Amino acid sequence: MLTWLQRDSLAFPPLEKALREPNGLLAAGGDLSPERLLAAYRHGCFPWYQEGQPLLWWSPDPRTVLYPQELHVSRSLRKRMRQGVYRVTFDQAFTEIIKGCAAPRSYADGTWITDTMQLAYSKLHDMGIAHSVEVWRNDELVGGLYGLAIGCLFFGESMFSRATDASKVGFVTLAERLQSWGFELIDCQMPTYHLANFGARAIPRSTFAKALADHLDRPNRADWSA
Repeated sequence: MLTWLQRDSLAFPPLEKALREPNGLLAAGGDLSPERLLAAYRHGCFPWYQEGQPLLWWSPDPRTVLYPQELHVSRSLRKRMRQGVYRVTFDQAFTEIIKGCAAPRSYADGTWITDTMQLAYSKLHDMGIAHSVEVWRNDELVGGLYGLAIGCLFFGESMFSRATDASKVGFVTLAERLQSWGFELIDCQMPTYHLANFGARAIPRSTFAKALADHLDRPNRADWSA
């Protein structure tokens, strides 16, 4: 039976209670307050729902993650990065990045990054928890991504690209920087073709939960202004 969250409690049901079909559906209801979002990521779940649906919380099994030291970059992408066509920054245009991620896609109807969702993650950005990666061609924003950094874990949320390989360049730059800062893994949530090409792989939910316990409260060496 699906658990409905109470607005006066930040508690989530145990991850083992998530449904097998649809894979990982853990709970419904609640809100997108900064406190609940942080509680959700620390617990091992994340919000995902379409416009018109109730707020849904997910913890799929297996979980797709990328260990930064396992990052794979193709020769063609590395060549493009050496060409210097793109410039990558952090936390310079969070609002523009999340709006870019929310824009309509040719392969999907609607977006799960609603106005309410954008506002919620913007509050986390103001708190120094949510971060953006911007990819520029000259002065034009052509791609990027955003996610949360908690302890030594980065929780990726969404990315977009308006030019060839732009979001890939941003992701590689982020992954390499996270490795240098001592981050243990990047949570990719669900598998995609592009993430698999970078070396992302599926791990059991129990292994992911152990990573949360081991690394969420460890200090990191991140310098998002660098």
